[in-house]
Amino acid sequence: QQQQQQQHRHVHSTPSRKSEATTPTTAAPTTETSTTSSSSGGLMSRFVVTAEVTVSKIFPAGFGWQSSSILAENHLGYAADTMSFALTTGAGDALGVLLGHVSFYASKKALGFDSTINMSKEVHTGILLGSAAFCSGTAWQPLVDALQGANLSFSSVFVGTWVGCGTAFYAGLRGGRSILSGYLQHIEEPTYENSKTDLQLSTVIGGATGFFVGTDAAYLPDQNFLIDIVGIADGTPDLTGCVIAGSSTAMGFAASQTGMNMIFPAGKCWND
Repeated sequence: QQQQQQQHRHVHSTPSRKSEATTPTTAAPTTETSTTSSSSGGLMSRFVVTAEVTVSKIFPAGFGWQSSSILAENHLGYAADTMSFALTTGAGDALGVLLGHVSFYASKKALGFDSTINMSKEVHTGILLGSAAFCSGTAWQPLVDALQGANLSFSSVFVGTWVGCGTAFYAGLRGGRSILSGYLQHIEEPTYENSKTDLQLSTVIGGATGFFVGTDAAYLPDQNFLIDIVGIADGTPDLTGCVIAGSSTAMGFAASQTGMNMIFPAGKCWND
């Protein structure tokens, strides 16, 4: 079962460019649609941000976690229940977020889609988001092991991972703001206002990590309602497994964020 668990990944990932780019008080490092939609709260703008975050950070986060789990187990010899394995996967998650974020906005600027993008700001945002992703990515495997070890239902493991990894991501964001804001000029220090948006972002990141649990095709397969979509079975090629992992986190984030987009009033969501 542990071998099967190693083939997943937690997503975590990541925010949008809009909030941080347009107002220093918006919570998470959202870096996605500041220029394309200066008006706060438009529903279409929210979905544009959601799509950009999914492509630039959430999928790369899942792909990075899965890739690093293969590195940890097959090349470094770390067992899935060790802290070395957890730290390696957390680093892969963080690297996926950082590289995905920076490369997305660098490409967007280079191709002429948005010449106002400040790459220094995007690098700082990527570092902040990556630090939070490191926390949730590191927590994912030990948390799933503990919940499955307690013989909980699949749904309970799903929800527990959502809450636990979402909390870890939030702690990483708040800690990152506290430490990095003293060194990186584009990272806002912790405030009450950005604590609310950080919490919202962390909640949907938790959804991404919960969907990642569905990649474990070995644990209670009859209860796993995601197994036919994102299950990673024995014998799945490594690259295919990485793509499935990224797709699972992307799906979880998109589903969770869609609900938030539809429910929150204009100007009250982290991606406004």
